[in-house]
Amino acid sequence: MKSEVLIIGAGLTGLLLAYRLKKNGIAVKIIDARNRIGGRIYTLQSKNETLIEMGATWLNTQHHKLFALLEELEIPLFEQFMEGIALFEPLSTAPPQQIQLPINQQPSYRIQNGTISLITKLAESLDKEELILNEKVTHINYLKNRFEVHSKSTTHYADKVVSTIPPMLLVNSIQFNPLLPKNVIDIANKTHTWMGDSIKFGISYKQAFWKENNYSGTVFSNVGPITELYDHANVENTRFALKGFLQNGIYMHTKDERRFKVLNQLQKLFGDQALEYLAYEEMIWKLEPNTSINSEKFIFPHQNNGHDCYQNSFYDNNFFIGGSETATKHAGYMEGAIQSAQSIYQELI
Repeated sequence: MKSEVLIIGAGLTGLLLAYRLKKNGIAVKIIDARNRIGGRIYTLQSKNETLIEMGATWLNTQHHKLFALLEELEIPLFEQFMEGIALFEPLSTAPPQQIQLPINQQPSYRIQNGTISLITKLAESLDKEELILNEKVTHINYLKNRFEVHSKSTTHYADKVVSTIPPMLLVNSIQFNPLLPKNVIDIANKTHTWMGDSIKFGISYKQAFWKENNYSGTVFSNVGPITELYDHANVENTRFALKGFLQNGIYMHTKDERRFKVLNQLQKLFGDQALEYLAYEEMIWKLEPNTSINSEKFIFPHQNNGHDCYQNSFYDNNFFIGGSETATKHAGYMEGAIQSAQSIYQELI
């Protein structure tokens, strides 16, 4: 169970780092507590083979590193549909406002065949022995330039270790001997976890009835439970869905209660056709134990993302803290995850 570099977390940062290191001839291993790869990139296949993004979804022209990586891996993009009328609900006592979307707005893009296609492409470079799922790291011991990385059933040995899981999760779910510096633990406990307070949902349909009525599928609401909504059809325009975000506090309700409230709001916005759905899907990231931990502290979005302490290495320059939250630019986005991977890669080689 020996490797030169052991990476904790099989999300975008971890898989890209492993992909780069292996191409450079460095022995790598990735361990992930989940039973799937991708981390907070999670493309769910709903009914009628409709793909719905439950995690990271969009990119724009400012995300240069992500664009370059997709081009390198020959993964195509398509433009987010934003044509027709958008709806805005300012008050529960007022009807929704109809806004004609401008034609020449700056586009957002989605990845064809789902964002998971990027993750799958990176993982193809790894052997079974190099990518280990369903194995949660519990302890890390460091002694004489060697790490012992313990899970419940296995001990792995490595020269260098890279964590790509959210910093708050790292310092609260893994015991270190010797301890990480106190200032790092303090900052990690005050670092916002990207997606950690989000509830994403998607609802699939046989037809895109909203387009037939000149609606873009775009909704912004102060009323809720839906706060944002977007068209989520595939590039071939053969699979149809609406996808968006729910109010954070509604996580305390049951799934049936959330679905009932969502359908009521969609019926009010789009009419009875909204009730003729195929499937309702949702992801409450706050309740996902390999993403978030319970914390009573209020943390602002992006708080301490890209903090200086994450740019350092530890344990004689052999341990690195990576992931989207640690990036100095575009932290909390796929672009930040890529920047983190490439920055640590340069340090390691």
